[in-house]
Amino acid sequence: MAEIMTTRELSPYLRLHEITICKYVEEGVIPGVRIGRVWRFDKAEIDKWIGESMANQKGKKMPKSKR
Repeated sequence: MAEIMTTRELSPYLRLHEITICKYVEEGVIPGVRIGRVWRFDKAEIDKWIGESMANQKGKKMPKSKR
């Protein structure tokens, strides 16, 4: 069974502010579903999104200014 999270529950999980999460999900950065006036997130989809994001970052070099 899917574990569904609210924006408030997802915030500490991703270490992002709730407003940032809302902004990202509206932009299509984070996978989520809007039900009425609130967003809901499937934890398995969030974990998959994190894994894909990390895989995309491997092999990319950081700019010298960020090292």
